[in-house]
Amino acid sequence: MKGVQHMKWWGWGLDGISFHHEDKPKFAPFVRERVGIDVTTPAARPPLRFEELDVPEPRLDDDLRSTLAGLVGEEYVTTDAMERVVHTFGKSVRDLIRIRRGELGRMPDVVVYPDSTDEVARVVDAVVAADAVLIPFGGGSNIAGSLEVPRGETRTVVSVDLGRMNKLLEIDEESGLALIQAGALGPHLEEQLQQRGWTIGHFPDSFSHSTLGGWIATRSSGMQSDRYGDIADITRGLTMAMPGKVLTLRPLPSSSTGPSVREMVLGSEGRLGVITEAWVNVKRVAEERVVLGYFFPDFATGLEALREIHKSDATPLVGRVSDERETQFSLATSKKSKGISKYVTKGLMAYLTRKGWDLQKLCLSFIGFEGSRSHVALQQRLVREIVTRHGGIVVGKGPGVLYDQKKFDTPYLRDFLLDRGAAADVSDTAAPWSKLKPLYDNVIAAAEGAFAEIGCQGYIMCHLSHNYHSGACLYFTFAVAHEGPGVIEKYDVVKRAIQSEFIRSGGTLSHHHGVGVEHSPWLAEDVSPAGQELIGGLLDFADPKHNLNPGKIVHTGTPGVSVLSEQ
Repeated sequence: MKGVQHMKWWGWGLDGISFHHEDKPKFAPFVRERVGIDVTTPAARPPLRFEELDVPEPRLDDDLRSTLAGLVGEEYVTTDAMERVVHTFGKSVRDLIRIRRGELGRMPDVVVYPDSTDEVARVVDAVVAADAVLIPFGGGSNIAGSLEVPRGETRTVVSVDLGRMNKLLEIDEESGLALIQAGALGPHLEEQLQQRGWTIGHFPDSFSHSTLGGWIATRSSGMQSDRYGDIADITRGLTMAMPGKVLTLRPLPSSSTGPSVREMVLGSEGRLGVITEAWVNVKRVAEERVVLGYFFPDFATGLEALREIHKSDATPLVGRVSDERETQFSLATSKKSKGISKYVTKGLMAYLTRKGWDLQKLCLSFIGFEGSRSHVALQQRLVREIVTRHGGIVVGKGPGVLYDQKKFDTPYLRDFLLDRGAAADVSDTAAPWSKLKPLYDNVIAAAEGAFAEIGCQGYIMCHLSHNYHSGACLYFTFAVAHEGPGVIEKYDVVKRAIQSEFIRSGGTLSHHHGVGVEHSPWLAEDVSPAGQELIGGLLDFADPKHNLNPGKIVHTGTPGVSVLSEQ
């Protein structure tokens, strides 16, 4: 659609942008050793060409199409094959494998592009009146199956793309609040704010290709959540089109008016309605921002240092530490050092060796600071004291600059690995500080056991981020090397082992990627059966005929098995 940016239909990001290893001399040997694939060979499993896809005809009667066109305009209603394919899946590894194979399954029949809350509300009412299915679409970046059309769905499926609704509408400067349309992509949203000296401060990995509405619908968390909060903290009010009504929540700082309706909408994944705009906290662009690199002798020490930092008077922007596995991966993806930096790096490693550090256990940390120059200087000093007390060292700004440059690039690596026979994905959890290290150990062991069970070489790594009073997030990345057509089945064994261990070890099933269908098998264990009943009751009350993004959040299949694995 003209004026609306979409990602490539078969992978992450825009056409012409991809991951390259040629300028990273340590990458190919690392992947060959740890994952078991040779990335120097040409791509053996590229996606099909679009012309090779078997795109079924849309199931759309003339009456509904005419009604939708009358509401938003004929040019904003399309059954174009490319548009429908783009709106069929999110970007989970399962989604990417299927679409690259041409396994489209049940697709949206029509894509609609409304331009206002009023148009969205009318579209919702028209879809419900026709007993069709409506699936909201933001940037299409979801990795939990939240855009999946149920395989057995026989009703017409309408994808409502909010890409035209991308404007900053208002800023309440005295209150630090901004009213923004839900279809605004991260870069466009931030650009509009920064032109007026403000920032939302919310930068998830998917920032370049995700929207405000999507963040709210999945309870997103950004890299700078230590300072700005998660999207649940940032979102203060919102508007949502529901069947026959429009929900409006004013941007109040706090309220004691019964169970929180705002909390009901957060994380609802389109099951209650279509979020059209939101009031969010914004802050003035800081005078200074810096991200520094640190090294810790091992992961346990890094975890303890980050816990102490968060309990101290320090207020970092970012607080992150990688385990030794992710640290080795990060060093392997670095470009070749040149000039003086080459000798500085060698000298640092030699110095650490002389100090008795085991470089195989070395853990890289990024800690960021933002504010006035005096505030940033004070924060750096407070953190340096804690890091030093735990035996860590300050590496400097170089790694932090690299972190900022690469922070949105990681998803491109999945496509690169899929081309060469490896499925890579992420799983994230959060737990109290007291449970983090045991949980980490148990998940690593569970994943290694799963690799052995399926008889495939694999790799798993982790970092801590998103620090809170009582705990933090652990973010795991894993890859499975597999040559045959059963890669999804092999992947499922590993994914299931990781997710199940989250629950057994006292974590949550997902910290910031939502539930969708991928994580729904564990919902009752996470929130208790009574909690799942409450959620299901709310969804059934708001949408009794399941017209709104059906099948998400509440699981109805085999316990512990993804709905998608059963189909």
